[in-house]
Amino acid sequence: MKLTPEQRIELHGFNNLTKSLSFNMYDICFTKTKKDREAYIEYIDEQYNADRLTEILQNVADIIGAHVLNIAKQDYVPQGASVTVLVSEGPVVEVPAESYEESPGPLPDNVVIQLDKSHITVHTYPEYHPDEGISTFRADIDVSTCGEISPLKALNYLIRSFETDVMSIDYRVRGFTRAKDGHKLFIDHEINSIQNYIPDDVKEEFDMIDVNVYQENIFHTKCKLKEFDLDNYLFAQSKKNLNDEEAAEITERITNEMDEIFYGKNIYE
Repeated sequence: MKLTPEQRIELHGFNNLTKSLSFNMYDICFTKTKKDREAYIEYIDEQYNADRLTEILQNVADIIGAHVLNIAKQDYVPQGASVTVLVSEGPVVEVPAESYEESPGPLPDNVVIQLDKSHITVHTYPEYHPDEGISTFRADIDVSTCGEISPLKALNYLIRSFETDVMSIDYRVRGFTRAKDGHKLFIDHEINSIQNYIPDDVKEEFDMIDVNVYQENIFHTKCKLKEFDLDNYLFAQSKKNLNDEEAAEITERITNEMDEIFYGKNIYE
């Protein structure tokens, strides 16, 4: 089903397809002492508090052209935050040509696009291990839409909104809508891979794995940073203050953590 922007599908009623994007990101670091671990959690809670997350989700709503109907947000004790945004269809000047293209989406304030009633959510999970010195921050973001635009158009902005070492991205189109002649449509846009919605400069930074079930309209991509600089993974310290043995041990712990998250299983037990 290859359509140009001028060859719009004439639907019977409105577009009932549900398109869901799940974006999971992980930030990993080494915290040497209990005080450092507590400071890391405090830093993450401040950096990604409910107000900051609300701003990110409101920008996502702008990118996909949605009106915000309601916002529920909460900072949790001892750590973590959640935000849920209910949205409705935004004003449409015209449906842009890129709505049918596999290409990275815009950054905020660049576009107004059609969207039917839906929601956007985020939940954060800062945590640490008291013995291994590894601290991680995970954010789960879900964007669920109906209408002409895919929530994948928000992926470019989401990736740039977080400091990400490992990403896991899922996209699924569910349900069906009907063409005017009654023909069922189980997907209304071309897609071969989520990776086609990620900018080239970002793809160059990551190792990637694709797992797709095309006949079920299910798409999955995992990404792990290629380059490793130990200084980027040390919280409240520097590698210049470590001897070679300490640096090697910490490097092994961090890279093991990244590998296990990336592959979704325990490898180095």
